[in-house]
This record gives sequence, C-alpha cells and structure tokens, in this order.
Amino acid sequence: MKMRSALSLGLSLTVGVAIGIATYLWYSHPPEAAAPSMAGDTPVVLYWYDPMRPDQHFDAPGRSPFMDMDLVPKHATDQPGAVSVRIDPRMVQNLGMRTAPVTRGTFYQRVDTTARIEVDERSRTQVFMRASGWVEVLNVRAEGERVARGQVLAEVYSPSIATAKGELLIALESDQGALIAAARAQLKSLGVGAQEIAAVETSRQASRRTRVTAPVSGYVMTLGVREGSAVGTDAPMFELSDHQHVWVIAEVPERESAWITSGRSAQVRVSARPGTVFEGEVDYVYPDLDAATRTRRVRVVLDNADGDLHPGMYAEVTVYGGGRRDQLLVPTEAVIRTGARTMVMVAEGDGRFAPVAIKIGDERAGETVVREGLQEGVEVVTSGQFLIDSEASLQGAYRRLSGSQP
Repeated sequence: MKMRSALSLGLSLTVGVAIGIATYLWYSHPPEAAAPSMAGDTPVVLYWYDPMRPDQHFDAPGRSPFMDMDLVPKHATDQPGAVSVRIDPRMVQNLGMRTAPVTRGTFYQRVDTTARIEVDERSRTQVFMRASGWVEVLNVRAEGERVARGQVLAEVYSPSIATAKGELLIALESDQGALIAAARAQLKSLGVGAQEIAAVETSRQASRRTRVTAPVSGYVMTLGVREGSAVGTDAPMFELSDHQHVWVIAEVPERESAWITSGRSAQVRVSARPGTVFEGEVDYVYPDLDAATRTRRVRVVLDNADGDLHPGMYAEVTVYGGGRRDQLLVPTEAVIRTGARTMVMVAEGDGRFAPVAIKIGDERAGETVVREGLQEGVEVVTSGQFLIDSEASLQGAYRRLSGSQP
C-alpha cells in the first residue's frame, strides 16, 4: 500500500515537472504557427493582457481577473524593438486619455507664495537711560500701548542727574556764562531734554525725578522696566515702533527666485481685508537660502498709514516679472520626471505613443517652458501616462532611449 502511494506521488511530480517544462518551452520558443505574422491588413494578436498587470498574459479575450475591465490585445506589430508603443484605441477612449499641442507664446513671470507681516525694523526706536537710577513712576504698563511723541513714559530718580541739576542752579546763581554752559552740556550728556533743562532755569528749582519721554509716536513693542525697578545704561527701557510702514516677508521657492530683484511690482492680500489688494514692490531679496524649505526671503514694504496691516498677519503675495516672448510651452501635467531625466509622451497617431526626453525651464499656472526636445504643434499626452509608461517599460523603450540598449 505504501509502495503504491509512493509510486503515485512520484508519477504526479513527474507529470507536473513535464507540464512546467513544456509551458516554459512554449512561451520561450513558440511554434512557427504562433509566430508573429500579418494576415492581410489585420494584425495578428499575440496575447491579451490587463494594462494594470502587463506581465500577465492570456490566450483569449475576456474580462480581467484583476480589474473590472476588458483585456487588451497585444498585436504582432507592437514590436519590443520599436521606439514608440501602441495602446489599443478602445482602451485610449475608455480611459479618457487627453492630449494637448505644444504651443509658442509669451511666458509671464509670476510667483504666488505666502508671507507674514512683520515690523519695519527701520522704524524701531529704543529708549535708554544714560545714567543709572530707579523707576519711581511708570506711565506705560503693557506692551502694545499706543504712545504719542513727547508723552512722558516714566519718571526716574538718578543721583547723577540730580547732582548735575544742582550744579546748574549753582551756576545760575553765580551768573557766569561759562559755568552755566558747562552745566547745561553735562545735563544734555546725561540724556536730560532741553525742555526739562529750561524748566530748571525758569523755576530755579531742581526736580528730584527726571522725565523719560517718547521720541516718536507709535506702539510699545518692548517694556523693559517696571515701577520700582533699577535702571541701567546697558539695557533699553522701552522699544517703540510707529507701524507707518510694515514689512511683508515672502518665501519664494529656490527655482523661481532667480529673476526676482528689487523694484519688481507685488500685490499683497490678507484674510482680514477680503477683496483688498495692497500694492507694493520688492524692496530687498535676502542673500541666504533656507536649507529646510529651499526658499529665499523677499521683502516687500507697504505703506500702513491706515493701520490695516498688523505684524503677525499671514498674507498671500504675488510678485510680477516681465514677459518672455516666443517661448515653447507645454501643459505642466504632461511633464514626466523620472529622476534621471524629464520627458513627455508624444502622440504619433493611430494609438501610438513615444517617450521624448526634454529640457524644461520655468513653470507657472499650469504651463512649463520647454528649452529643448520638442517642436511647436506636436501633440503630448496630458492624462493617462501611467498606462503608456507601463507599456513602454514592458517594451524597453526607456532603456533604449537612455542608450543602454541598441
């Protein structure tokens, strides 16, 4: 019984191996009757296949076991040695493959990007004390407060300034012009304003405190002191900014930054003012490149007299350049980037397509400049490239295009 089972198993294995060898020999060396040939004008079908699984071949037409679609015939005329590939016209129609012509026209340089609104650094003003002391009265207690030029921000007691005021009173009593001038100069060197010096001379009294006033109108950006705190000469008490102008710092992709220079016109939009377009121009292009985002910073200066723009806002920026005439243009969606090269699929008609290597330039608004590789009027595929790419890979067209296959 065991011997019969062993013989049966051995026979099954032998038959299976024989069938496998026969199948391999059939596909690797088909009989002459199955060799590619032409019967009149009707091309011979070699096999059927699913475009999504082109490595699987079938002997008869029907529905694909992998996708809900009909199998596609592979004709004898679709030789692997040909540069172009052929896709059954029915499949082209079913997949809705689209083409578009290569055109020649004017390419308008334009960059649409995001930005943030920042304080105009040139409007920042720091308020220092030139003599050490203590804050006895603080009139501004929070950052962001609006102040006017000449407004008293704080009153500080400084022993050095109090002594200098006393020396001015002594000089006034002596009625000696040289001593009075020297006392005035000393007070000015300590940061005491002309108005306060005049008040001492008029009243003939020296106030214990010294007033700290705002040199410009604006907002308190930094508050460096509190009431009762000590004041030194090495740190600002206040930092003010008038916000009459703001900076719009835009992030421009590295590829599009080459043509952006100072003086280019720009438009800025913010969500807080829908429908409003702020006109400006590029004031400065920063020399450094952000290694993480691969962008360069571009600064646009806007007038903000109405106070509509506030630091911290996000904005959308459009920078305009000149138009370049007589440029060869293709739809950006037609461009295939493989990593090693850039190409498009050219429609040759009758369901035949060929990969063509190209060199491209700038891209904007769905259009890409073609520098080399195409001519005006050629039809390129804009959708369905995955099917052609699969077929071209199967036939080795890409390898032949790179020169690795004769």
